[in-house]
Amino acid sequence: MKQTFSIFIVLAAMLWLAGDAHSENAKTLYTCGMHPQIIQDHPGNCPICGMKLTPIRKQAGDATAGERKIQFYKSTMNPGETSPTPAKDSMGMDMVPVYEEAADSSAIAVDAATMQNMNLRTAVVQAGPLRKTIRTVGAIDYNETALADVTTKFRGWVEKLDVDATGQLVHRGEPMFEIYSPELYSAEVEYLQVLKFGSTNDSATETLRDTAANKLKFFDVPDAQIAELEKSRTPLKTLPVSAPISGFVIEKNVVAGQMVDAGMKLYRLADLGIVWVIAQIYEQDLAYLRLGQEAVVKVGSMPDREFRGRVTFVYPTVDEKTRTAKVRLEFENPGYFLKPGMFVSAIIHAQLEDSAVLVPDEAVLRSGARNTVFVALAGGKFEARDVVLGVEAEHSMNQVISGLRAGERVVTSGQFLLDSESQLQEAIEKMRGPTRWGETPGEPGTPANSSIADGSRGRSPHPAEPEAVVYVCPMPEHVSIIYDHPGNCPICGMALVPVTPSALQKIQPGGKVLYYTCPMPEHASVHEDKPGKCPLCAMTLIPVMEQPAPQTNSVTKQLYYCPMHPEVISDEPGICPKCGMDLVLKPDTAN
Repeated sequence: MKQTFSIFIVLAAMLWLAGDAHSENAKTLYTCGMHPQIIQDHPGNCPICGMKLTPIRKQAGDATAGERKIQFYKSTMNPGETSPTPAKDSMGMDMVPVYEEAADSSAIAVDAATMQNMNLRTAVVQAGPLRKTIRTVGAIDYNETALADVTTKFRGWVEKLDVDATGQLVHRGEPMFEIYSPELYSAEVEYLQVLKFGSTNDSATETLRDTAANKLKFFDVPDAQIAELEKSRTPLKTLPVSAPISGFVIEKNVVAGQMVDAGMKLYRLADLGIVWVIAQIYEQDLAYLRLGQEAVVKVGSMPDREFRGRVTFVYPTVDEKTRTAKVRLEFENPGYFLKPGMFVSAIIHAQLEDSAVLVPDEAVLRSGARNTVFVALAGGKFEARDVVLGVEAEHSMNQVISGLRAGERVVTSGQFLLDSESQLQEAIEKMRGPTRWGETPGEPGTPANSSIADGSRGRSPHPAEPEAVVYVCPMPEHVSIIYDHPGNCPICGMALVPVTPSALQKIQPGGKVLYYTCPMPEHASVHEDKPGKCPLCAMTLIPVMEQPAPQTNSVTKQLYYCPMHPEVISDEPGICPKCGMDLVLKPDTAN
């Protein structure tokens, strides 16, 4: 591993030497062939192995004066957000120009022959719809809204079965069985007596007739049978019970001659014209689901065809063991090919945005929380650029939130050699000596941040990294949710605002409760003094906390420096690692 890294460093050094071979007003730097991490600005011997140091590059002097050309504009709040023309960033602030010489100062120059030897390949950053494909599995189930139970509202005995097998297809109105019931027979006799003795048309007689007829209707006797009873004037011993819907018999709990009670489930019918697929979706994919999205399923018994449906419901719970949520997909089922109980593989297509910046996944170098791509510039130059990635899209593409523009070219092969070259460039920049008090090496006018000050003695100074920015909703009710990208609050639609983690500590929930409010944005006007339920929608109220006052530090930190080497700064007394002199207190930090 160490040998491979050394090879990368040597190759990077050769690239650097090739790129700066024609520079003028140069300063030669020296390194060890066995230990390429050793770099200094004067000849000598390697402190590790004693070998003679060899020159590796020439560092360009001051650039010739001339008119500066603007290359692009970038955001001051989100440096990765750029624009080719003057514009405002996502926070509404004006972007600042980046000049050509400043943009190319960190670029790596590679000649054509070296590019071919390194097998460098590039691809264009695309702009197009952001689509994500979610693959999962599921099982076909009955459409719960198309199920019907066949029961009776009276006690009786089954005399005859017209449907005597599970799986049989019946149509609405077809007789399923005949039943004898003393209650039903008495109701028929009562209705016939009313018809016999109530031939007059007075109101009392009409009321009795309607009451007797309604009693038969309440027993689910169809109107056609009541009319036949009125015509024949003879009570029927048995009543035929018809199918309430068209469908297949999936349960049968009755046989001929059986006594049944009121409300007993005798049959269950299922309409299979539309079926459900219950799919399992992992937690990380739930954010990409929308009702109405297209879904495609395939079954093992029919590999030559696909069935297309849509997402109709996302269940509100997650299984504790599988860490998945159930999602309901709905499919039309002509020919009844999809049978409940079948195992299916499902694909859900989600289009999250109509237009997004997309970069190939192979172009991204991932190192922890940092994602880097190398952008191909004109003249055989390459620039390392940090990007903020979003959703992993289909076809091995990644959404770019900031850091790249559509149309730029990025390196998709050979980035590791360019990364080694970039690290070598950074190491050489750190070897530049400061010219004035407090300047960072290689960056005149920038306050130094010596490694002595951060507790690591004897190393080159490192510039302080800017504090990362996160985004929160300005609504106090929603400030507990932190986002890593700009945009709008998905709850209330307000624009997210950028804050630093240190500032975020001051607005996080905590401290005194001001009031309790409803989490629904349309009910934000609800302010209650104590916990409870929202009077408008009955949801549980959430607390709104008082924002603590910012803390100030009135104590000035004491710093120590070396009189001979003022770039050496420490936060504690000691000796200079360069000359061995005692560090002295910096006057402007003395109490």
